[in-house]
Amino acid sequence: MKHRILLLLILFVAACTPALEPTAPPPDTAVTSPPADNMSTNEPPSDPFSPQPGDSNLRRGNVFINESDIVIRESFPPQISLHLSGDLPTPCHQLRVKINEPDPENRIEVEAYSVLDSDRACIQVLEPFEENLDLGTFATGHYTVWLNGEMIGEFDS
Repeated sequence: MKHRILLLLILFVAACTPALEPTAPPPDTAVTSPPADNMSTNEPPSDPFSPQPGDSNLRRGNVFINESDIVIRESFPPQISLHLSGDLPTPCHQLRVKINEPDPENRIEVEAYSVLDSDRACIQVLEPFEENLDLGTFATGHYTVWLNGEMIGEFDS
């Protein structure tokens, strides 16, 4: 009986305790964007598909791109990614993607290729891949993205 009374007393006290409310900024707080000249330009993060130091010892090959899309994430500043899917010539080929800085015309050149150790024996079958590559963030402007010499899309930042 004592335990039931004690349990009811604890539940009553817990129910009467005011709930903590999350702290929010006052409604008159101004939200501002950083100035465009202060915004960092495109600096894609390091990724395993960028050219590697030992690539000069490997043979360069093709990739077969089946699909490519520009992905714009809803953030500030907008984060731009490139979605690629396709096939490597063999499972021994490694994907490489070189992303260049925008030129004066805001043209972003992307080069996709593969590398292979020529001394390695490999089964002759296509190896599918699907990757999302961060292009970075960009200052305000209109940009076009070119993959292996072909325009694949455009975006505004």
